[in-house]
Amino acid sequence: MTDELPLAAEFPPASREDWLKLVRAALKDRPFERLIARTYDGIPIEPLYPRPSGANPVTARSGPWSVQARVDHPDPAIANAEALHELENGATALTLVFAGSVGAYGYGLPGDAKSVARVLEGVHLDAIAVELQTAEPTKDAADHVAALVKQRGYAPGAVNVRFGHDALGAHTLTGTLPIPYRDLMPRFGEHVASLARAGFKSPLAAADGRIVHNAGGSEVQELAYALAVAVAYLRALEGAGIALDAARGMIEFRLSADADQFLTVAKLRALRLLWARVEQACGLAAKPAFISAETAWRTMTKRDPWVNMLRGTIAAFAAGIGGADAVSVLPFTAALGLPDRFARRIARNTQLLLLEESNLAKVADPAAGSGGIEDLTDKLCRAAWALFQEIEAAGGAPAALEKGLFQEKVAKVRGERENAVVHRKDSLTGTSDYPLLSETPVKVLAATPVAIPPPAAAIQYPALAPHRLAEPFEMLRDNSDRALAATGARPKIFLANLGALAEFTARATFARNFFEAGGIEAIANDGFKNRDEMIAAFKASGAKLACLCSSDAVYESEAADAAGALANAGAAHIYLAGRPKELAPYKAAGVGSFIFAGGDILATLKAAHAILGLEPESKS
Repeated sequence: MTDELPLAAEFPPASREDWLKLVRAALKDRPFERLIARTYDGIPIEPLYPRPSGANPVTARSGPWSVQARVDHPDPAIANAEALHELENGATALTLVFAGSVGAYGYGLPGDAKSVARVLEGVHLDAIAVELQTAEPTKDAADHVAALVKQRGYAPGAVNVRFGHDALGAHTLTGTLPIPYRDLMPRFGEHVASLARAGFKSPLAAADGRIVHNAGGSEVQELAYALAVAVAYLRALEGAGIALDAARGMIEFRLSADADQFLTVAKLRALRLLWARVEQACGLAAKPAFISAETAWRTMTKRDPWVNMLRGTIAAFAAGIGGADAVSVLPFTAALGLPDRFARRIARNTQLLLLEESNLAKVADPAAGSGGIEDLTDKLCRAAWALFQEIEAAGGAPAALEKGLFQEKVAKVRGERENAVVHRKDSLTGTSDYPLLSETPVKVLAATPVAIPPPAAAIQYPALAPHRLAEPFEMLRDNSDRALAATGARPKIFLANLGALAEFTARATFARNFFEAGGIEAIANDGFKNRDEMIAAFKASGAKLACLCSSDAVYESEAADAAGALANAGAAHIYLAGRPKELAPYKAAGVGSFIFAGGDILATLKAAHAILGLEPESKS
């Protein structure tokens, strides 16, 4: 690849073909394609990109993004104290998360007028930005905030309240509709238009792609959904008498940011280009869209939650680099309950450090000109636009959702994603990989999750419900915790290490991580002098399960005998760490299962729990 840096002038120019020759030599007989990764949309990610020519900045944010702090405690008085504390300690905006909304995750504010007034008591609405996240049961909360603005004597145009009305998201979250969308959307348009006519100038409606991300969808699906919803809202507002030029300024976008740094950066950049294309189609000159980003819910874990700090930091970094106008970092304990002030401080300070110490907002669109990011942005745009056109051909977002057409596509990707997790192609550090059974519990607030009654529905259609990728593993760990509480000991597996230390260490380590991901404690050792010593250690361990660990060469000479000895000693099930070419001799000797990289870890662990008599907690 040509390098124009003056410092490289003394070196001969290097082309892509020169690089490929070196790569092919290193790969030997393996194909170059093995270095190309693919996203869940099938978009290829190359290992090396040339410098693009003519690249221009996409993002237009000048200055720092808004540091948004979540306000979601069900008790309005406590929520108010937390809101004031956040603002006093560096937050520049508040996100009022009402119960049942897309980002509530089990908690949230009540939506009545008295509660809204209490939550905002002492908050200077003309000095900060406020984002509202409402749901169908709490949709009146936005009207109560509007009324409160007037009661306090603020001019509606002088406050920065993003009302976030999102009829499509609110109903798709539950899969219920009181009336068909053909009747609902005109009412939605009239309601949002009434706020504009009252003088509110901030975005009033939200095209919220987080619902797709939370449901396991892909980046292209999240972009296409957000775009299609925004276009549906444009139509509704135009039908309510609002000119398109004014209507587009009434819509903001909300996206998830996750720990896939480059995809997140490219996704946010792609959204701006896609929206500019819609504006062009409407005969409008492009204006910067407002994009709010929240760190991803689906990648949060209950186990080893400290790792969530790393996920949140990478996601916030990517959102900032990608040009988000406002960022919200989920506190690292959010999956465990309602976060306390320590977790919220970490979430807030993550952004403040990125802004104040890393100076991340000093450069507009720092990813512009990066070959990899530019290529990924372009490919996301093209794929998302194609899916957007497919949604439009189905009658637009309301029709595609009501028919369940879009949800089918999301469900397919969710299945692929879950399959990748259970085969550990996608790893969840601290949960599916490198678990820590002795982790110290973290603190959360003593708050009861908010129960949302099912909405009245004349029409039901497939919902886009949130889920976390770690949930199946967490259920197994919960089984283990209940066994520990009941008996004083966790379920165990004995590692039957064969041969010398160098021969069994790698697979013994693999086996330990494998089984402890399901809460089954691995009883390790430094090997044994003879078979009698191994059997004595197995009996002393109290384990019902055993796993043979060693090299393929040692297995050939010792595994069959060791398996037979363990079976005679009472092992309920015997595993072998590895994948020998010939399985039959080992199965004949008593090996029941083989564990290896790429195998279905979840199915194996569930089967082990069944052998041990561990049952999931009853939901009744």
